[in-house]
Amino acid sequence: MSLTLHMHPLASYCQKVLIALYEHGTPFTSHFVDLGDEAALARFKALWPMGKMPVLRDDARDRAVAESSIIIEYLDRHYPGANHLIPADPELALEARFGDRFFDIYVHDPMQRIVGDRLRPPGKNDPFGVEQARATLSTAYAMLEQALETRSWAAGDSFTIADCAAGPSLFFANKVEPFTVAHPRLAAYFAKLADRPSFARALREAEPYLKYFPQ
Repeated sequence: MSLTLHMHPLASYCQKVLIALYEHGTPFTSHFVDLGDEAALARFKALWPMGKMPVLRDDARDRAVAESSIIIEYLDRHYPGANHLIPADPELALEARFGDRFFDIYVHDPMQRIVGDRLRPPGKNDPFGVEQARATLSTAYAMLEQALETRSWAAGDSFTIADCAAGPSLFFANKVEPFTVAHPRLAAYFAKLADRPSFARALREAEPYLKYFPQ
């Protein structure tokens, strides 16, 4: 099989790429990366020195592709399914790419800062940083609530790369900063995402590892 995804099922950026692969129906092999194993980490860094997951190895094209958004673009170009995740229309493509960046920067990143603070040693916490992260999430939720008034999916009427980014970001963000009664459209959108077979499958695969998510 040409494609190997080096990943961990619990990692949200890995889930983002899994959603794209499942949407396309692209055959691939998943390779579990144990970052706690020095030998496994060394092998992974030989592939991608930054040591960040996921990384897609394409033997047929002799390429290693890093960064979740770039991997999805690569798949959309070289291994597309029936529906492209980057729309052909340039304006819609910009909207989809913007949605992808929005979820990564304004939902995923502040969520990770809150989670990271929970993992810090006692006395090393950053209450101000967490407060800022929660404020960013609150603003993002409000913006999404407004945007979803006029669209079926994150970037319009079709499922795109923006929705691949939205699923894992919102899943974990809702655990650290839950949606409220002020976000009915956002909650309904997330429920629709959770029912999407591609995202539902990624969540099922992550389920055995959710116990490691810091509460």
